[in-house]
Amino acid sequence: MTLRSEFLIIGGGIAGAGAAARLAPDASVTLLEMEDALGRHATGRSAAIFIRNYGNATLRALNVASEPILETPEGLSGHSLLTPRGEMLIATEEELGAFQAYLDGADGMDLLTAEEAVTLFPLLKKDRIAAAAIERAARDIDVDRLLQGFVRLARQHGAKIVIRAPAETIRWAQGAWRVETPAGSFEAPVLINAAGAWADVIAARAQIQGIGLQPMRRSAAIVAPPDGFDITSWPLVASASESWYVKPDAGKFMVSPADEDPVEPHDAWVDDMALAEGLHRFEQAVKMQITRVEHSWAGLRSFVRDRTPAVGFAPDGDGFFWLAGQGGYGVQTAPALSQLTADLCLGRKPELAQEVVQALDPSRLSQN
Repeated sequence: MTLRSEFLIIGGGIAGAGAAARLAPDASVTLLEMEDALGRHATGRSAAIFIRNYGNATLRALNVASEPILETPEGLSGHSLLTPRGEMLIATEEELGAFQAYLDGADGMDLLTAEEAVTLFPLLKKDRIAAAAIERAARDIDVDRLLQGFVRLARQHGAKIVIRAPAETIRWAQGAWRVETPAGSFEAPVLINAAGAWADVIAARAQIQGIGLQPMRRSAAIVAPPDGFDITSWPLVASASESWYVKPDAGKFMVSPADEDPVEPHDAWVDDMALAEGLHRFEQAVKMQITRVEHSWAGLRSFVRDRTPAVGFAPDGDGFFWLAGQGGYGVQTAPALSQLTADLCLGRKPELAQEVVQALDPSRLSQN
């Protein structure tokens, strides 16, 4: 038998789960996930912080639109999904250009002296700080509660979620998309491609032109801070050139080389050399040496050429909807992009400004 619904979503990360949650109150929805659990890839490996000034102008608009939902997640959680953290940007003399570029158009960033930066993160080497600024409103995101809130809301409204269901064949016939998986056959007039790093693979199976999606590997490691420091309230610190960042996490440091190595879509693993180089760059900026890595992992951040997500109907296929290319911004923009997906799919006027909607339109990626 074939399970029919009005909307069929491929991908059970934060994007797909959010779309299901926002569509399900008004339509029948089926979500297909190839793994044995939701959020296995990029969603489950996120740095999990909300930074309003992260990304280009379009992404910053999405951040602003998502923030109220993360603060007051009605229907998703009993209380805010955000907790105080702060994000501090520091620059060496060589990074001053990148530092200024980040601050251009930024909202709510306070400049700091080197002394003030070291007060906030006492392990920093003061003599290496040529400039510093902080977004005090940056906050940790409870990614698991956000994902589970979306899933719970979707199910409450009747959405069907099917795991271990990779889309092996996809075809358009008689006004509907038919997807064959090991878990069964599924059909809907609208197919939402929320497959993360695999989004172009899914498009190819559906004979839809890809958007030039490039998965990028990012590595991270958990290391212990020196004895005698309570790092609970310390901010995330990032280098202006994005060559490393460090985030306090449950009494440890999560350190990343901020690597972006182009790879094929896969279950990502750490490149030991890239991680070692990044940890070395971190060590040059702080008064500590890493003697042991307690845990390390990698995830994929997938971008198109302008590093702006692709959200909207494909120009070359009836009922094929792109929800892809979120890069490293997928968790914090999920509330806004989920709502936009529902608005566009249900024919409603989007809550986002028209210029933001146009900037996300996937048809821009097929233009020469």
